[in-house]
Amino acid sequence: MHLKRLLGSATIVAATLATTPAFAVTEINWWHAFTGRLGELLTEQVETFNKSQSDYKVIASHKGNYSETLNAGIAAFRAGEQPHILQVFEVGTATMMGAKGAVKPVYEVMAESGLSFDPNVYLAAVKGYYTTTDGKMLSLPYNSSTPVLYVNEDALADAGLDPKMDLSTWENVSSALDALKAKGHNCPLTTAWQSWVHLENFSAYHNVSFASKENGFGGLDTTLAFNGPAQVKHIQTMGDWAKDGKFIYAGRRNEGGARFRAGECAFFTESSAGYAGVKKEAKFDFSIRPLPYWADVAGAPQNTIIGGASLWVMQGHSAEEYKAVAAFLNFLSTSEIQAKWHQDTGYLPITMTAYEQTKAEGFYEKNPGTDIAIIQMTGKAPTGNSKGLRLGSFDQIRGIIDEELEAVWSGEKNAQAAMDSAVERGNQLLRRFERTMQ
Repeated sequence: MHLKRLLGSATIVAATLATTPAFAVTEINWWHAFTGRLGELLTEQVETFNKSQSDYKVIASHKGNYSETLNAGIAAFRAGEQPHILQVFEVGTATMMGAKGAVKPVYEVMAESGLSFDPNVYLAAVKGYYTTTDGKMLSLPYNSSTPVLYVNEDALADAGLDPKMDLSTWENVSSALDALKAKGHNCPLTTAWQSWVHLENFSAYHNVSFASKENGFGGLDTTLAFNGPAQVKHIQTMGDWAKDGKFIYAGRRNEGGARFRAGECAFFTESSAGYAGVKKEAKFDFSIRPLPYWADVAGAPQNTIIGGASLWVMQGHSAEEYKAVAAFLNFLSTSEIQAKWHQDTGYLPITMTAYEQTKAEGFYEKNPGTDIAIIQMTGKAPTGNSKGLRLGSFDQIRGIIDEELEAVWSGEKNAQAAMDSAVERGNQLLRRFERTMQ
């Protein structure tokens, strides 16, 4: 009996050993905001990483849109249930920098991992948004984009215009809108992300201040300044276009994208990352053009600034888990992964080697216009007005801007009154944010 019991125990132990791996895989959680085609491509990256090695496993979870994902991450940290990596859109940068004890800076994660890490390989125009003044990277640039102009060339031809006409200036765009409207087009121009394109990037591209203190990079005691002559003129002109049916407002995020991809709209100002959806869905000839500028504004065009998001590493995890995070961030930064991401999505390659690889592969020759975003971003050295924005409570400030812009599009306010109100209301939030940081 004793022998049978002993043999039975040995059998159980042997079976257990046969089914238990020699080591445990370290799992890390990544919360993100992507759906649709971008969500599919993100999942592909995760699967590629997980299959490339056997030590670590990344689990990606969609947590809603950018604002919802940021709020979910903050709530999770307060509950002690934070993910390892959180995707945060660029306007949340100052909020994350001010979240004391919640963030483990990327430069620390990489230094402790022992893996090679050189922040200088990242594009300066992208890296600068997420680094300290002494060059220490706080979060990893992941999906960085800049606005461009998408053109339905079939619609231009239908209106008797040259599909390849010069659309580099808003003056030329205005003439085209007149022709499209006269022909009976119901949606000559629409936009996504109205504040990001038509105020934030407009200001940088025209080298005028959006806020004092180099748009917040110089300190928390900044004040908003996007109610200047250049911005007011542009917004008032768009308001007049809205009244005449030449500009169709579709919503605060990317609601206009579906109308453009369906062929309903002739012009569409949107992120360079809109390329993935347009390429997949458009049944018409389209082209990508630089974001237009007003020729009568001195110094324009300067350079546009990035949108998109970066990856922030959260505090509260083990050293082994941070090694897994470091390995994954290194993987995302490789030329092969970045070149494919750039080519598939329209997001900027975050490293110069990925850009050079894409160029060497002939991608830009085969897909004209896909290099416009990086040229537009890097063609000129950024100025104090054009290196980006770093403002507290900026997600809420954008909400205020959206409200005031909608009042212009509906004809309830003129541009000057709306922008003055947005600046006054936004400054109240900046002062509140400044107090919380003291």
